[in-house]
Amino acid sequence: MAKKTTQTENPLPEAKPVKETKAVTKVKADKVTPETGSPEPKKAAKTKAVAAEKPAATAKAKTVATEKPAATAKAKTVAAEKPAAVKKAPTPAKAKAVKAEKPAETTPVQQPVKLKAVEAYSRFTDFDISLFKSGKHYKLYEKLGSHVVEYQGVVGTYFAVWAPNAQYVSVIGNFNGWNRGSHSLNARWDSSGIWEGFIPNIGVGETYKYFINSSSGEDLEKSDPFALRWELPPRTASIVADTYYEWKDQDWMKNRQEHNGLDKPYSVYEVHLGSWARNWESPDEFLTYTQLAEKMVPYVKEMGFTHVEFMPIMEHPYYPSWGYQVSGYFAAASRYGTPQELMYLIEEFHKAGIGVILDWVPSHFPGDIHALYRFDGTHLYEHADSRKGFHPDWKSYIFNYGRNEVRAFLISNALFWLDRYHADGLRVDAVASMLYLDYSRKHGEWEANMYGGNENLEAISFLKEFNEAVYSHFPSAQTIAEESTSFTGVSRPVYLGGLGFGMKWMMGWMHDTIGYFKEDPIHRKYHHNEITFSTIYAFTENFMLPFSHDEVVYGKGSMLRKMPGDEWRQFANLRLMYSYMFTHPGTKLLFMGAEFGQGDEWDFSRSLQWHVLQYPNHRGISETVKALNHLYRDEPALYEKAFAFDGFEWVDGGNANDSILVYRRKGHDSKNDLMIVLNMTPVIRRDYRIGVPAAGKWKEIFNSDQEKYWGSGIINYDALSTEPVKWHGKAQSIKITIPPLAAVVFKLSPDVPAKYELKK
Repeated sequence: MAKKTTQTENPLPEAKPVKETKAVTKVKADKVTPETGSPEPKKAAKTKAVAAEKPAATAKAKTVATEKPAATAKAKTVAAEKPAAVKKAPTPAKAKAVKAEKPAETTPVQQPVKLKAVEAYSRFTDFDISLFKSGKHYKLYEKLGSHVVEYQGVVGTYFAVWAPNAQYVSVIGNFNGWNRGSHSLNARWDSSGIWEGFIPNIGVGETYKYFINSSSGEDLEKSDPFALRWELPPRTASIVADTYYEWKDQDWMKNRQEHNGLDKPYSVYEVHLGSWARNWESPDEFLTYTQLAEKMVPYVKEMGFTHVEFMPIMEHPYYPSWGYQVSGYFAAASRYGTPQELMYLIEEFHKAGIGVILDWVPSHFPGDIHALYRFDGTHLYEHADSRKGFHPDWKSYIFNYGRNEVRAFLISNALFWLDRYHADGLRVDAVASMLYLDYSRKHGEWEANMYGGNENLEAISFLKEFNEAVYSHFPSAQTIAEESTSFTGVSRPVYLGGLGFGMKWMMGWMHDTIGYFKEDPIHRKYHHNEITFSTIYAFTENFMLPFSHDEVVYGKGSMLRKMPGDEWRQFANLRLMYSYMFTHPGTKLLFMGAEFGQGDEWDFSRSLQWHVLQYPNHRGISETVKALNHLYRDEPALYEKAFAFDGFEWVDGGNANDSILVYRRKGHDSKNDLMIVLNMTPVIRRDYRIGVPAAGKWKEIFNSDQEKYWGSGIINYDALSTEPVKWHGKAQSIKITIPPLAAVVFKLSPDVPAKYELKK
């Protein structure tokens, strides 16, 4: 039941957010002020902060005791989608508040009353403040930050920022010549640490920062932690913006569970937007979100992937960080366009039937002086103890997960991307670094928890709360953990004692698989356990099999160049390894460029090597991945029981001498069962007998050695009739031909779709 708003909750007058322009105002380069090139701001006037218990009196609001504030104009809360049109305020002024989706017009109306430079106005109720202090306010983006509203007939912007240890806060920007003393905000009277105020006649497109004079007298200029848009790097000012968008992906959102569930095919194409492709005429120029929508969406659909995963697209001034050094958690990266253009990109994927996963980084943030680090002159967002608050590997800072307001900031941010941008899931980066107090720390560099252990209890509690919040607000979304240790229950529900993630990256599988395939085939029989070991623990978590960006940088080489042998063997090995991934239990992830066998390792400063697709060997890799994606999506046995031990059966996992693997994948209906055979050597195996679970004719439905994949063309053309010869513990068996360095997949002939028929 909704809590009734009373006069006690908000003693300040309310304003009326009004209809915004749909197009985001462009900011010309000559109007923005760089971090180091802005005009010297005037020294702040010695202005006393508003007393915490009593807000400053205004023309329209009396200062009264907190318990019984003076009556103000009645305020109604209405739905966000249909805000009222701009009009002069009636007398007495009735204010309507709307949800943030519907922005306000930025053209001021004729001013009916004389307003001060900063009016005392708040969007917070007592209930909001209570939730904020307890860490349970999960929609802070509707309150903190900058919001264009109409107040007493005047369009302007409401600003609110959390800076509890500041003694003075003002808004500076182009609109006031970066004057630190002209537009000071009011400190709330409730000890929340929030400073706020309404500034008339500024709107979408205005650049701004917060000037903060700390309790120690330090002067700081900070970007807005809740800003929806930033200047183009290296400039760092925030920009007043909105997230209004008329979405056209209702069908996808309504039926998302049919595409995004754990019992559905889940094949992810991991993408770094800045280097997927560039403008061919100007290779140093990024493609915009809109241009990427035109090129990437049809490509991903053709390749058969079910999802894309964007490496972090939150604002990050340092491009070589790949997005993992986030400064603007609520802002889409301005390098590629506006918030609405990113929404268009996501919408186009949804209309094509493809889900969108976003990388999310709650594990650490950079020490940029304009951003979160020492935001109000104290360790506000980061832990004050460097043993918990500083990351020695990345030279970055770790969030204070034990602080309620910080937890609310992070969870609000996670829900923001699912809410405002219609993201279908979040892949959480560097979870292992959050779980352990001694992560990358030597003896004496960390402090044990209250039980004497190395677990970070505050971070563990936060991750559980985060996952519960996501799945309670967005049940059809998914959370995915990049977690590289054996921490128990990462993808187990919180109510069963787990962290609550939907899936976890199977880092051990990735490491063992790449290590095995690096071996020369003649030596693989001595490493047989490396390729079979994963099935021992494959069903302890909901695993995703990742061949990610981390495996193709810093001298590791591309996926293709990890393979041993001459050119033919390298390509055959890569096709075989991908076939193993797509038929192994678990969901799938493949980093861009790997799908066509790029020769060079990933370089974030330039486009992928698309030109290699003119060569038949690279086209063969592309066609193999496309075929595997369609096989995976079309065969229920490959996804219905991806996380269940009874969805997989070793038929012959012990033939180390020949380096041949035979296993069965099972779905809910046994007639859909598949037999998979992998030959890890370049030796052709003819009349090789395997046991099968049912009598009948078994048909080859996939073969990575087909000529169209640049293979040698050794194929089992005809359906193979079973014989009553006991083999591999089965009453029936068949004799097959196994191509060199290849994978073959068989299915009972009556259920083989015509498109899989292999003709001579």
